[in-house]
Amino acid sequence: MKAMLNQAMEQSLSKLMTKILRHTPEQFGVSLDPKDGSCGIHVLLEAIQAQPKWAGITIEDIEQVVRNSEKQRFAIEDGRIRARYGHSHDRVQYTAGEPPAVLYHGTNRKALPSILGEGLQPMNRQYVHLSEGTHFATLAGSRRGELVILKIDTSRAKEAGVVFFYAGNEVWLADCVPADCCSVYEAGKRE
Repeated sequence: MKAMLNQAMEQSLSKLMTKILRHTPEQFGVSLDPKDGSCGIHVLLEAIQAQPKWAGITIEDIEQVVRNSEKQRFAIEDGRIRARYGHSHDRVQYTAGEPPAVLYHGTNRKALPSILGEGLQPMNRQYVHLSEGTHFATLAGSRRGELVILKIDTSRAKEAGVVFFYAGNEVWLADCVPADCCSVYEAGKRE
């Protein structure tokens, strides 16, 4: 029985999978389905195994990365794998959905004046990333400097014409969110 990947190897493999499935699939000879950004899991496995460091990787190792990803970056369905969000290649299509009344977005304090003036924009991404709870918002925003969590009023946003797309695992996407739908979330304050 093959040993599981240690945490450092798992993190390194996750970064490689992210590069292939979210950013530069063509660099690895992988073609992603333009509709959902997926490829056959065996196609991904072959692309990974073609890298000398990863020649011994197995489907089980890929499944371990998917299972243990704190941000749940990947999904495996029907023998296919995809990144749930964060693509920088072709725009992946998602089905519009009905979000909870409040979603959250993690950002840094320096960006706050711009966001409260102009709204949330996707910047160098295809969509604005939002989450159902503060946990994922904290994970996403904490790597960008001094963390600020924004609360998004989805009813008001929908009235303004925003369409929300469910990416899975409590992550929601939107093309943009108007400034008047965003407010600073204060933990512990009663809603």
